[in-house]
Amino acid sequence: MKRISLIAAAAAILLAGCTQKQEQGQWSPEKAQAWYDGQGWLAGCDYIPADAINQIEMWSDSTYNHDLIDKELGWAQGIGFKTLRVYLSSIVYENDPQGLKDRMDDFIGICREHSIRPLFVFFDDCWNPDSQYGKQPEPKSGIHNSGWVQDPPVPARADTLTLFPKLETYVKDILTTFGDDDRILLWDLYNEPGNSWHLDSSLPLLKNVFRWAQEIRPSQPISAGLWNHDLKTFNDFQLRNSDVTTYHNYSGDPECQQNAIDTLRTYGRPIICTEYMARTKGCTFQMAMPILKQNNVAAINWGFVAGKTNTIFAWDTPLPYITEPEVWFHDIFRQDGTPFSEEEIATIKELTGVRN
Repeated sequence: MKRISLIAAAAAILLAGCTQKQEQGQWSPEKAQAWYDGQGWLAGCDYIPADAINQIEMWSDSTYNHDLIDKELGWAQGIGFKTLRVYLSSIVYENDPQGLKDRMDDFIGICREHSIRPLFVFFDDCWNPDSQYGKQPEPKSGIHNSGWVQDPPVPARADTLTLFPKLETYVKDILTTFGDDDRILLWDLYNEPGNSWHLDSSLPLLKNVFRWAQEIRPSQPISAGLWNHDLKTFNDFQLRNSDVTTYHNYSGDPECQQNAIDTLRTYGRPIICTEYMARTKGCTFQMAMPILKQNNVAAINWGFVAGKTNTIFAWDTPLPYITEPEVWFHDIFRQDGTPFSEEEIATIKELTGVRN
């Protein structure tokens, strides 16, 4: 997904912001650190199966693919990944609430079989503004994330009096159903709020989803990742309400990677990088992953198996006339299980402690 790299996501935020009275339900720094210390160092990826173009296709009854997910998660287990970041769909929930929960339970069960604990994302401000239930579009050749959709869809956002009660029911039902499920690592409430030029118009939903989650107060931590150092109001709110600090950083500069960690560490909470790794930007496994491990920051890269999302192509470099770029942007494996780079696999296994 197209990102503004986090150079120092909270550099402009006054430290006093984190000393204010905690919002209802937020974990104390001590509780958050104790939870994090119990996890061990975690590596994983943002995951969608190769045959799904977006969140709706992954979770719909007619296209949910248990067997493919099981196969691909076996590859994840084989390189030592312990977590996956996975996007849910309010559109699927609206049309088939029990079905979504049943498929989530199935997915979590597959994860457990492969010693993986997923974290789930509720809302997203990135990519296509509209979406619909049912058959999803085919990928556009060479176009990164041509079918990924914002959630909730932009047209529905104009009527918040109708939309927000629906979303509250969705969030609270999912958290009530799975909020004490020890197979789940964490809840990521909102991906890149304010992106796609939504800016401050996304603040009401961001504040509401934290309120809804804190009213349920799941046993797992809740968070929303920092991604743009210019969105100071968002960053301040996210830091003051997240149990653990999550962030995105696609910089290819090692100093930038370290500076981001050093800045976020001043807020006194565990740190998880929930998006990194964009080869043509210089952000590689060999560069970024050792820095994250040295700093005890969980490392979750974007992408796993090259598929319908077309994220082997870069955000800003469409290549509609070729089937595969020379250097992949994201993703690790081809659909037959062979890796894009054996050198990368060696690096990942070395850092996750997998022995060949």
